[in-house]
This record gives sequence, structure tokens and C-alpha cells, in this order.
Amino acid sequence: QVQLVESGGGLVQPGGSLRLSCAASGSFSRLNVMGWYRQAPGKQRELVAGITSGGGTNYADFVKGRFTISRDNAKNTVHLQMNSLKPEDTAVYYCNAGFSNTWYGAYWGQGTQVTVSS
Repeated sequence: QVQLVESGGGLVQPGGSLRLSCAASGSFSRLNVMGWYRQAPGKQRELVAGITSGGGTNYADFVKGRFTISRDNAKNTVHLQMNSLKPEDTAVYYCNAGFSNTWYGAYWGQGTQVTVSS
């Protein structure tokens, strides 16, 4: 079993930055994929960014050039640095992780709210 705990959400003005973090715990050696999804009110949950244990990354087009994902395999943590935030980035952001070779892992965090507003 894998537990994921997010931190770092909050309220920020347009153009500002936030850094999300997610810590994984449980009885496992290494997660293959860790990443972030988001869900805005009335919309489906969507992939924001993912990263493999080898450092391979996958970004949604709407965050390329603004967001950066990173991970520390030794600490089982993943981070999302979000710059140049826009009001449309407002959503609940969920940490996601798994052992399979897909960007959609089996494990989810509880979510953290990100609100971009002036």
C-alpha cells in the first residue's frame, strides 16, 4: 500500500508562483511513475505532469514552459514548481503514483487547492 500526502497549495496572484510537494510512504522499494493531476469545478481530472524514476517527464501542453516537475527517489518525493500562474490554473491538484509503465498510477493523494486570483 502507498500513501501520498500533498502540501504547498494556496492562494496566489496571477503571474505568481507556487511549489507543490508530495511525499509517498508505505511498504515499497520504488515507485515507477509519480505525477500531478488537477481538477477544476465542473471539469474532468487531467494530467498536469508526470515523471519516471529514471527522470523521464511528460507535461500537458497547457503547462509547458511554466511548470517543472522533479522528484527525489531516495526520499520518495515529487515536486511541482508552478510559475507564471494563470486564473485558469485554479483547481484541486492531486498527487498520483504507481508501479506500472503508465502515466496514470493507482494511488492518489487527498488533493491540495490552488487558487489563482487577484
